[in-house]
This record gives sequence, structure tokens and C-alpha cells, in this order.
Amino acid sequence: MQQQQPSENPRRDFLSGAVLGLTGGSLAALSPQSAAAADVAAKRTGLYPDGAPSADVGYTPGILAAGQRLVFVSGQGPKDLDADMETQMRQTFDRIGLILKEAGAGFENVVIIRSFFVHLLRDLPIYRKVRQDYLVKPYPASTAVGTTELAIPGLEIEFEAVAII
Repeated sequence: MQQQQPSENPRRDFLSGAVLGLTGGSLAALSPQSAAAADVAAKRTGLYPDGAPSADVGYTPGILAAGQRLVFVSGQGPKDLDADMETQMRQTFDRIGLILKEAGAGFENVVIIRSFFVHLLRDLPIYRKVRQDYLVKPYPASTAVGTTELAIPGLEIEFEAVAII
């Protein structure tokens, strides 16, 4: 039996062993060259359709993740903050729809939607009505959260979604 030489980086060896243990040994043949090839196979593409702007620098309206075919839609809000709440919700869902379309998906692909409300109790009944016009069975997992404010001044609702293709 050949004796192993002491490692120059025991922390890396420990972490590699921990990851290998979590994967049941399935990474045993992963060399640096095959790891680099795996990085190439995983690709993220930013989605910037007209009508669905970024909230600020450092934000992307949507991400198309190739490999697992997941679409992550950043929080979206309405175009017209002065419109009635039903209109604002429809504008928000429409923006999400633009991002989904850019990725080759639709609302039928949404697996989770998260909604944030400054006036949760006031707006939740409207939201429950409007979402029926966009989401399809089986309805996605969803979370509605009440908050005191959102990132853009004047914004009272914000929705984000994840879709799988």
C-alpha cells in the first residue's frame, strides 16, 4: 500500500473530502479539467426585455440558467405607481410575463411566486383575484409577505418568480 504524502493545503483536502462525502463519492473522477468543462456547461444569461427594467445597477430583470433550465425573475413592480391597485398588479404580472417569454417560458412554467405588499391586508384580496388571470393549474407555490417599504420609493407591491422549463 502506497503512503500518501502530506498535503500542502490540508483545508482544501478537508473541504474536498467533505464535498465528496456529501455527494456519495460521485465527484471522485472530477479532475480540474472536467471541473472547468462543467463550468462551461453551466451558463447564465441575463434577460432584459423592453418594458421590464432593472431596479438599479447590479440587478437583472431575469436570469435564464441553462443546464437546469430555471428562470429566476427578479422582483417586478408596476409601470404606473399612480394607477389603481388592480392595474398595478396586472402591470406587474405583465412584466413578469415579458421576462418569462424572453426565456422561452410562460406562466405555466412558474413553480414559485413571492409577493411583497406594503398594504398586505388591503391588497391581498385583489392579488388573489388578479393572479387567477395569469397563473395556471397546478398553481405555483407562493408566499405573500407584508413589509413596511420596498426598494423603490412609492412602490407598494413587488412580485418575483422562478420558472422551470
